[in-house]
Amino acid sequence: MDVGQIPLFQLLTGRMSWLAARQSVLAENVANADTPNFVARDMTPVDFEEMVSKANSGTAMIKTNIRHIAIHTSASAPFTQGDAVGEGGTPSGNVVSLEQEMIKLSDTQIQYQTATNLYQKAVNMFRTALGGRSP
Repeated sequence: MDVGQIPLFQLLTGRMSWLAARQSVLAENVANADTPNFVARDMTPVDFEEMVSKANSGTAMIKTNIRHIAIHTSASAPFTQGDAVGEGGTPSGNVVSLEQEMIKLSDTQIQYQTATNLYQKAVNMFRTALGGRSP
């Protein structure tokens, strides 16, 4: 059984992929805080309701024979970036606010930890349902 084909795990994996991509973009903003004319970037939020509706579409292909080619739908589609909404700026044209970036990084870290906790709880639930012990 491929755990990656279960909709709950697809949603959590997609969310964690988006959060990892956002962490990278925010880290670039912090690294370029002193770069002249640098504009802070951020990830476009993913619509959770749309992700759930896609996962529950009911028209998924399944592999019924070992000789069939497995079709994997990726929940971690390429994410879009855009200029972050910022205030102020410096005379050099840089609009990165280190305080705002640190708040966003902290929020992203908390959301990622929440997603990993949910993932672990779901794995433990499956272990219990299959008669195994959960740690």
